[in-house]
Amino acid sequence: MKDYVSDLYEKITGESTGLGKLLSKIPGLDGYMERSRRREADQLLRETVSARLEDARLQLGNVHHELSRDIIKAMDHAEPLGRADTLLMGLIGSIKDAPEGYAGFFDAVKVKEEDLAQLYAFDESMLNHVDQIAASVAALEKATRDDGDIGAGIRDLTTALQEAKETFSTRSEILAGVA
Repeated sequence: MKDYVSDLYEKITGESTGLGKLLSKIPGLDGYMERSRRREADQLLRETVSARLEDARLQLGNVHHELSRDIIKAMDHAEPLGRADTLLMGLIGSIKDAPEGYAGFFDAVKVKEEDLAQLYAFDESMLNHVDQIAASVAALEKATRDDGDIGAGIRDLTTALQEAKETFSTRSEILAGVA
């Protein structure tokens, strides 16, 4: 995952035009341009994370559908599965609606390397959470099809969602420390 975050940032910074390179030589503007690129990377990352979570939610819909074939299973698991789906929708909404990150619009102060490392660690952590959520949904779908422990699968998914939500809630604190 760390490579994905680095590649994303490199893609954005590598798209500098000749004019952008010229403007970066103006004192104070380089820091502004750098932050602008980080804001773009932040937005792309949030779009990627939310899209992958939406894919997981579609897969969770398959679990709902499969469970609806057995009325007993559907009744036993409807409430916890509904709560997990609500958590997933809330996380997607939080990520999509989060304010733009990595500094204020006119802030031209250079970000320290250790602050950038903290931001990239956060980004990597969120991508790891998305992978865990996707794996939990896949395991739940398999348990539903194979008559496995659906309750345990829902609990694992709920735990993964709560951990991702807690991590994402620290985003504003991390960004405030860097701004």
